[in-house]
Amino acid sequence: MDEKFSFLTKIAAEPSNLIKGLQAIQAAEGYVSNDAINAAAEYFGIPPVEVEGVLSFYAQFKRVKPGKYQIAVCDGTACHIKGAPLVHEWLKQELGLAPGETDADGLFSVETVACLGCCSLAPVISINGRVYAKLDRKNLKKILKEYAEK
Repeated sequence: MDEKFSFLTKIAAEPSNLIKGLQAIQAAEGYVSNDAINAAAEYFGIPPVEVEGVLSFYAQFKRVKPGKYQIAVCDGTACHIKGAPLVHEWLKQELGLAPGETDADGLFSVETVACLGCCSLAPVISINGRVYAKLDRKNLKKILKEYAEK
C-alpha cells in the first residue's frame, strides 16, 4: 500500500470498514483520488470497482479535488425562494463553475448544500465556512474578487 495512505492501518482491514476508510482518506486529502481508490481497494481486500461503487452511491464523497476556496451555495427552501438559482447562475458567469466543479487554477470550487441554517438571511453562501448573507450579484462579485486577490 502507498505510504501516503498508511493512516488506514488505524482502521481494521475488513471490507465492512470501507466507508470509514474513505472518510479518513477524504479528511486527509479533501477528496478521494484515484490513487486513494487503489490504496483502499488493496487495504480492504476488495476490487477497485467496488470502492468506486460506494463512492458514487454516497453524496458525501468528493472525487474532484476541491479548490482553495470552497463555495457552498445554500439551496434550502428560504434560499431557493430568495434566489439560490440566481446565485448559481452568477457563479457560472463569474467563475465558469457549476456545482461539483473546481476551476483550472484550483482556486475555487462550488457545491450545493441543503441548508446553512441562515434562513432569515437568504440567499447565503459560505466560503470555507464563512457565511455571506443577503447576496445580490454586486456583493457576490465583490466577495469573489476579494478571495481571488488573496
